[in-house]
Amino acid sequence: QVQLVESGGGLLQAGGSLRLSCAASGSIFSIKRMSWDRQVPGKQRELVAAITSAGNTNYADSVKGRFTISRDSAVNTTYLQMNSLKPEDTAVYYCNMRISSASSRFREYEYWGQGTQVTVSS
Repeated sequence: QVQLVESGGGLLQAGGSLRLSCAASGSIFSIKRMSWDRQVPGKQRELVAAITSAGNTNYADSVKGRFTISRDSAVNTTYLQMNSLKPEDTAVYYCNMRISSASSRFREYEYWGQGTQVTVSS
């Protein structure tokens, strides 16, 4: 069984910084893609940033230059460094990983973290 556990959300003022973490545990063979998505009540979940096993990244236009996604494959963890936060960044942030397990190395399954609230006040 694979689990993703997120940490690092909180309440802060505009212009501040926050770092989210998401660690995967369980019987993991490989993780090809890690990403962060966010959702505001009443709206669709949107991709914020993603990183591949090769280290290639992509970002939503709204966060380019302010957010940085990274990963530590040795500990199956991804991070989202968020700088210059704006009130419109307020959302629940979810990590997502595409994982192959030790018992099923040639199939990927998608896993989600529990979500962490980020609230930015003006």
